[in-house]
Amino acid sequence: MSRLVNAYFFLLKALCALLLAGMVVLVFGNVVLRYGFNSGITLSEEVSRWMFVWLTFLGAIVALRERGHLGVDSLVRRLPLWGKKLCYVVSHSLVIYAIVLFMLGTWDQTLINWDVVAPASGASVALFYGVGLIFGVSTLPLLLVDLLRVLSGRASEDDLIAVRDSEEESVDEVQRRHLAADARELSGGRTPRAGEAA
Repeated sequence: MSRLVNAYFFLLKALCALLLAGMVVLVFGNVVLRYGFNSGITLSEEVSRWMFVWLTFLGAIVALRERGHLGVDSLVRRLPLWGKKLCYVVSHSLVIYAIVLFMLGTWDQTLINWDVVAPASGASVALFYGVGLIFGVSTLPLLLVDLLRVLSGRASEDDLIAVRDSEEESVDEVQRRHLAADARELSGGRTPRAGEAA
């Protein structure tokens, strides 16, 4: 299961890279064609805008898994353990509720715009809204697993700090912490010894 999840997130990162490259090619190519050759790419503005929206949502999914979203944790760090748990449960519950509402709205918008055709590309506008469904389906399990880990008492005190106050903590440290939490979960809550397979 862990390999499947890792493969899915690797695919998301690859898609983010492709979307970013596509945006650069479309926008830069359109600028060169307009100023150099008095022509242009008709699809450029519309498709690059859609790519930007998809890139934003897919990147947010990856950042959620890697705990890369920024926030203010100065108050939560000073709370006792029960206070940290309470804040974690309340904040995660609110985020889950917001994502469910977001998914319901996205589903409605996708159905409403299924037959609406984009002016430049001729593609269904439902593709524009569809990324919201992918975002919700991908983030809800992550949030629910984290919430269940805290409610069952399997989360460490460091896991209760869901955001970072600044860029002091490197991405490698965040990933190391996340992988350690996954290893603890796979080993039934105990920390694997050095040299022991997770």
